[in-house]
Amino acid sequence: MTGTVITYLLLVALTIIYLFPFILSIATSFKTDPDAAANPLSLIPQTWSTAAYRRLFLNSDFPLWFRNSVIVTVFVTTGRVLFNSAAGYALARLPFRGRGLVFAGIVGVMAVPGVVLLIPRFLVIKTLGIYDTWAGLIVPLLVDAAGVFIMKNFFESIPPSVEEAARIDGAGTFRVFWSVVLPMARPALVTIVILSFQGSWNELSHFIVASQRADLFTLTKGVANLASGGLGGGTQFPLRLGAAVIMTIPVAVLFFIFQKRIMNTSSGAVKG
Repeated sequence: MTGTVITYLLLVALTIIYLFPFILSIATSFKTDPDAAANPLSLIPQTWSTAAYRRLFLNSDFPLWFRNSVIVTVFVTTGRVLFNSAAGYALARLPFRGRGLVFAGIVGVMAVPGVVLLIPRFLVIKTLGIYDTWAGLIVPLLVDAAGVFIMKNFFESIPPSVEEAARIDGAGTFRVFWSVVLPMARPALVTIVILSFQGSWNELSHFIVASQRADLFTLTKGVANLASGGLGGGTQFPLRLGAAVIMTIPVAVLFFIFQKRIMNTSSGAVKG
């Protein structure tokens, strides 16, 4: 009994430590600038104010950044679902020369720190002539090694007899993939959707090397600009933290809606 109480107390303490920065961000976003500077760790504003949010939406490029992030995230998430699942199925089921080498290359890419690839990525984008364009922001993110790895492992957990039965009925390779196997991979697809949404929504380094046009700024670049004093002098804590809070909401909502499906990815393969 004592051990259980201690465990719960530790969990509560860890939860408070983990949530405190986010709760503080929300509280500070409703403060005035002087209040935020004088009482940075206070969770209760002395004077409640929505001035930071009004300035973000009415007197800044924040709506433009938000729109750009939505466009990029929708295209990247859709592309990763399609391309990752197709590549994963090919590696899991289609026999071709060099399949093992291709998979080893994908695993190797996962082991390389993303920052190492920034300069080569910039050179490729520049050479292809898509620097400072929507294509430069979106195309290099349409496939990711981790997504292909997840889909390959999930497809391998599906019994081959299901596909054999479909082929006996006259279905071709694409029909088997699209109409039989892909619907059974729904738990893995949900995982890819959430990871892709989160990854593209929070991406920053790629957008830095892919574009410098102000009208192509995403939320991450815009908020980073705010953090460096992009809207003038002063601390502007409410403005900066208000932008960070709004940026966090879509990912948090998506995760809480589908978190059980992420956890049940392996069981979904067995049920399939």
